[in-house]
Amino acid sequence: MSGVPSVKQTILGIQMLFVAFGALVLVPLLTGLDPSIALFTAGAGTLLFHAITGGSVPIFLASSFAFIAPISFAMKQFGPGATFGALFCAGLVYLLFSLMARIGGRDMLNRFLPPIVTGPVIMVIGLKLAPVAVGMTRSFDGSGVADGKALFIAACSLLTAVGAVMYGKKWLSLIPVLCGIIVGYLVSLAMGAVDFTPVKEAAWLGSPWAAALKNGSFAMPRFDLAAILYMLPVALAPAIEHVGDILAISSVTGRDYLKTPGLHRTLLGDGLATSLAGLLGGPPNTTYSEVTGAVALTKAYDPVLMRIAAVAAMALAFAGKLGAILRTIPAPVMGGIMLLLFGMIAAIGVNSLVRARVDMARSRNLVIASVILTAGIGDMSVTCGRFCLGGIGFAGLVGVLLNLALPGKNESHEEQHPETPAP
Repeated sequence: MSGVPSVKQTILGIQMLFVAFGALVLVPLLTGLDPSIALFTAGAGTLLFHAITGGSVPIFLASSFAFIAPISFAMKQFGPGATFGALFCAGLVYLLFSLMARIGGRDMLNRFLPPIVTGPVIMVIGLKLAPVAVGMTRSFDGSGVADGKALFIAACSLLTAVGAVMYGKKWLSLIPVLCGIIVGYLVSLAMGAVDFTPVKEAAWLGSPWAAALKNGSFAMPRFDLAAILYMLPVALAPAIEHVGDILAISSVTGRDYLKTPGLHRTLLGDGLATSLAGLLGGPPNTTYSEVTGAVALTKAYDPVLMRIAAVAAMALAFAGKLGAILRTIPAPVMGGIMLLLFGMIAAIGVNSLVRARVDMARSRNLVIASVILTAGIGDMSVTCGRFCLGGIGFAGLVGVLLNLALPGKNESHEEQHPETPAP
């Protein structure tokens, strides 16, 4: 960052973090990771992304929803150390995608990852997590046994988030997750459903890694082959998400970031940010569409604002009381938010098909979409020794192979035109 940011820039930058905050901390809270470490790795990953892309793209990176189910499984099956080692390796998969983009550019993207593949895969990400959301709305302990109090709290969170999306003005419409969490938390307080023990025990300032080591949510990364082979295919989904977000921010700013700094550099930055997060004990990073929405609303296209948000996130990571408060949020509050969020992810996949004018009357497109959805939602997998490919990663790979094998042309991702900025 050149020079000292002005007061206005600092305020705008912190507002960008405010937009991303709710979704950023949601992923670690759902997967058993430490939310304070997630704040730090989001900030550090964003700064690394900007260093690799020459600081030219107004993007903020934070917790990826595509990894929620894989992280939850890996933490139980392999332990935190092996999980973080696997996440580090998953980030390196982006090096392959970056090389492909470097060699073939947009043509390579439209050949291997056209809308008929990316749209259904994004839909799978949201729909596959739907049972998790429903389960968390029903009880406080994760048992799934219906509890009237839990259902009421979840409904309050959900309705608040929906209200913010539908009727919120300006900034309010960009932070539905945060609004839902705040209202749900206040309702939980009024109903006596919040345990403040973690807050009482936490220090005002302190290392998030020390606290995470005590509660078992962090361990030094180690490289377990079974965990790595399980996690690697999942990188396909956020890589597809990354492409969509780069297309979106290009449309908002009227600059074609697929050409400059280039998709190969943005993919490299995203992947190395994910690897860094894995080494430090945070969830994988991905580009945040909420922040892109804020950029579109404010017309604040200066990438410096994202770096200010990143530094603010890293500073907040050392606020011990904040991390403890986040851990006191009851499960139904998160469950209500997830009912909306996971459905929105699926809807974004549908929207990508609509924007690209994919003709679903064509047998070719119908076959590809159908197989991706069934394989992904049904958790189809193949196992060979210690190697297991399943779920989202398997569905994405099958989609890519079907797209290459079946005759017929693809509809392409829509082009961006620098001379006509989006309103």
